[in-house]
Amino acid sequence: MVANRGEIAARVVRTARVKGIKTAVLRHSSEQEGPAHLIADEVVTIEGSTPVAAYLDIAQIVEAAQRIGADAVHPGYGFLSENAAFVAALEKAGITFVGPTSEVIDLMGDKIRARAFVEERGFPVAPSAIEDDDPATFVERSRAVGYPLLIKPSAGGGGKGMRVVREDGALEAEIDTARREGERYFGDGRLFVERYIERPRHIEVQVMGDGQGNVVHFWERECSIQRRFQKIIEETPSPALTAEQRDEICETAAGIARAVNYRGAGTVEFIYAQDGSFYFLEMNTRLQVEHPVTEMVTGFDLVAEQLRIAAGEGLSAAQADIAQNGHSIELRICAEDATQDFRPAIGDILLLDEPRGEGVRVDSGILDGGKVTTDFDPMLSKLIVHGRNRA
Repeated sequence: MVANRGEIAARVVRTARVKGIKTAVLRHSSEQEGPAHLIADEVVTIEGSTPVAAYLDIAQIVEAAQRIGADAVHPGYGFLSENAAFVAALEKAGITFVGPTSEVIDLMGDKIRARAFVEERGFPVAPSAIEDDDPATFVERSRAVGYPLLIKPSAGGGGKGMRVVREDGALEAEIDTARREGERYFGDGRLFVERYIERPRHIEVQVMGDGQGNVVHFWERECSIQRRFQKIIEETPSPALTAEQRDEICETAAGIARAVNYRGAGTVEFIYAQDGSFYFLEMNTRLQVEHPVTEMVTGFDLVAEQLRIAAGEGLSAAQADIAQNGHSIELRICAEDATQDFRPAIGDILLLDEPRGEGVRVDSGILDGGKVTTDFDPMLSKLIVHGRNRA
């Protein structure tokens, strides 16, 4: 069962079908039919005060998986994909979670604990101050890190609650604002600050582990083109890295994943500075939106790898077997109004004519004649292209 919707649900179902696995997907009673609903073997109706609330209802989703006899649940990305309580509930119900253990999600999903874990093992992290260490001195310790500063909620993600502070007079007010936003978005107001790297690049590394200590990486992606801390264009290989830097950053990511005995697909994210130094940012314990660019250059189906590992079959390849071929770029296709500061837009899909051809892939969550509503994130699909080089 895929505990998700839209393009990622269809993406997972396609691979499962190729592997001969029967599939089920979820659908809120008010939700329109999407590509996943047309190709899955079964559609399970879920209820909730809003569609999003239904997709976040752990008890209902675990009960649905039990009711239909699902052996495993794939979480996609977003919703409950990094929720340790969801994974623990599935583990208790005897259903395999396609991803890491609840303990690993709990550790790496908390930015402060993850950062401390990584730093203790000798991996690079940016200079920082953590509120939990001594709340009474947090402001003074933040000043000592040096400006500019980036304030972050411990439980954050997707850029929510992050604030850049360039001068001392704004520090305390921005800390208060970040705390309120953390409580509103994540129910957790704990903060930390780190030195803000000017004009940084955002480099992330795709890792895959079997939970038995074996980890490989599928090279890096660059996700520096962002708006409001949200990625909008991703590519691989990174045009910024030398071959030596690429090896170093990818091996660092694999080392972090080995340190937590990682199982399944994950992404280790780094901030890369203009001087070539890099620092651990966070680990996403799930498949990323931008995973297709990695598939395009390596030739591996990452969802197939996830399913292999979840079934206890282990990794399909050694590190030496995973090469980068050509260059790939992904563009997120979002329903937004460019004249209104890119706010989410709604309306009818009157005509859907998706690009096709050699080196072109579209992962889509919409159908001709469908509606775009305010119920979900405005990302509708992804355009992924591949060529022999970046040009």
